[in-house]
Amino acid sequence: NPMEPDSVPAHTHRHIVQVLTAHIKALGGPRDPFLASGAHQLVQHYIRTELGRWSELTSQSFKSNGREHFNWQIEVVGTQPDLAPFLVGAHYDTVPGSPGADDNGSGIAVLLMLAELLSQCRPTRSIHFIAFDLEEYGLVGSTTCAERWRSQNKPLHLMLSLEMLGYFTDEPNSQQYPLDLLSSIYPDTGNFIALIGNVKTVPTMRSLKRTLKNASAPCQWLPVVNRGHQIPATRRSDHAPFWDQGYSAIMVTDTANLRNPHYHTASDRIETLNIEMMAKFTQGLATYLQR
Repeated sequence: NPMEPDSVPAHTHRHIVQVLTAHIKALGGPRDPFLASGAHQLVQHYIRTELGRWSELTSQSFKSNGREHFNWQIEVVGTQPDLAPFLVGAHYDTVPGSPGADDNGSGIAVLLMLAELLSQCRPTRSIHFIAFDLEEYGLVGSTTCAERWRSQNKPLHLMLSLEMLGYFTDEPNSQQYPLDLLSSIYPDTGNFIALIGNVKTVPTMRSLKRTLKNASAPCQWLPVVNRGHQIPATRRSDHAPFWDQGYSAIMVTDTANLRNPHYHTASDRIETLNIEMMAKFTQGLATYLQR
């Protein structure tokens, strides 16, 4: 049946590892838009080039501190474009002085790899892939995107924020939590990906966990109420503006400083990442998004 969506290309695990590695290396180095503006510009050029390989590239501009900034995006059109689409986002800026391999080179690398995988099949729903700027300055890029999406009354099936996806450890007691209660429920070893979603995403998080498990990618999920305000740590990425606009949104994360000792430091380098695990999560996410 020509209307049936193709399956996600059966890329070898090794291919995905190689591409993710190349992306993270290309993104390496501090990318603060004000204190490392040259590198920040180069990374934008890389993202534009890579996204533009798979669909028409568009930009969303916004002003901050008197300067113009950009979110970069493509749309992969699905076989049923009348369905509400997915939006997959990740930020490309870093804090000053940090090479940002995990924060958020890992998220951008997975975003670019997903764009490649999903453009080579026909996903059921259309998928918008968006690279956000100024996450580290208060979620400015994603707030701009979410507010404009809502102001245009655009539907959205689900927003996924890819926020630090590369740091895993089998050390006992390596995983911390923002509430003591959570540490009695969830594992104390940081070798999984966390899904943090608003309440309306609970069925989605259950389904996504199953898909990831089938890709040998363990995950845990946590629903939050009241847009995460009771647990501020759950709002620290580009999904939060979409919660605020009433959309279904999930942060996909290795939990940042609750696990990774290199968070926001000069030692956040590619050598600290487990790209083999990243590749498994990438394949699982691609399978889920393709449905």
